[in-house]
Amino acid sequence: MSKTYKVCGIGNAIVDVLAHADDTFLDHMGIEKGIMQLVERSRAETLYAAMKHRTQAAGGSVANTLAGLGNLGLATGFIGRVRDDALGRFYADEMSAGGTTFLNPPKADAELPTSRSMIFVTPDGERSMNTYLGISSELGEDDVPAAAVADSEILFLEGYLYDKPQGKAAFQAAARACRDGGGKAGIALSDPFCVDRHRADFRALMQGELDYVIGNRAEWLSFYQTDDLEEAIAEAAKACGVVVCTRSGEDVVILHHGERIEVPVDTVTPIDATGAGDQFAAGFLYGYATGAPMEVAGRMGCVAAGEVISHMGARPVADLKELFIANDLI
Repeated sequence: MSKTYKVCGIGNAIVDVLAHADDTFLDHMGIEKGIMQLVERSRAETLYAAMKHRTQAAGGSVANTLAGLGNLGLATGFIGRVRDDALGRFYADEMSAGGTTFLNPPKADAELPTSRSMIFVTPDGERSMNTYLGISSELGEDDVPAAAVADSEILFLEGYLYDKPQGKAAFQAAARACRDGGGKAGIALSDPFCVDRHRADFRALMQGELDYVIGNRAEWLSFYQTDDLEEAIAEAAKACGVVVCTRSGEDVVILHHGERIEVPVDTVTPIDATGAGDQFAAGFLYGYATGAPMEVAGRMGCVAAGEVISHMGARPVADLKELFIANDLI
């Protein structure tokens, strides 16, 4: 029996606010280049005020992936928290316009504002993210509509949710609901610092709780506290049926129930690297959801990532399905 949602995601609902900046500006503002940092409300307001020619878009790692899947025509749902304020209404409208059902309406009685991330993009395409979690930090088990999750073929989770105990509970409730409904659950590791903070929990989660895990080289090395990537992903494959490792311009490695697949990557200079990992996940999950061979799913991920780094912003602007057709993937 077909389900309502091909992919349902649970994650932080964050409005991305983007602006160009140079390294001197980053130094002046005390911004560490190329990583995601959590900031307090006052710091968020200072950075927001310092941004010139800013643009905004609905963001958050999992939500970006769902936008890519929506671009590809899959039915998707999103679980996240926004306040009923200007940014929250913008966020909900953007998700709906992209074809994703926002399963949690904006909250009128919330104290904390809608989450936002100030993203400074340097001329080399690196993005330095300064995220104020706001109301997203309150996402909990009560926000998970179990029936909708059980009515999803695939659940996609983001590692950042583990930063708060109630987020962790939401995460686990969603994974249980999906798998009890016969679906498949998986996670994106989010970043090496996230892995450092939650290594033991993530390892426990992988043991029989997850069907797939997507991470990059740095995340997998952190996960198993080793300098040997092959050792790390071999360990991961013992715990999880599908292990994906992206390697920044080198072949993507996929371990699928004992089989190793390497997917070549075309090296290009990014205009803006924001969302590369999120859109790789979108392409890969499209292939996974539609029953494509793992090698094809990996190539779909690479094509989607290549599209998003060719322009500003974390979501595709081209028709990904047309790109897949042009690359003989569908």
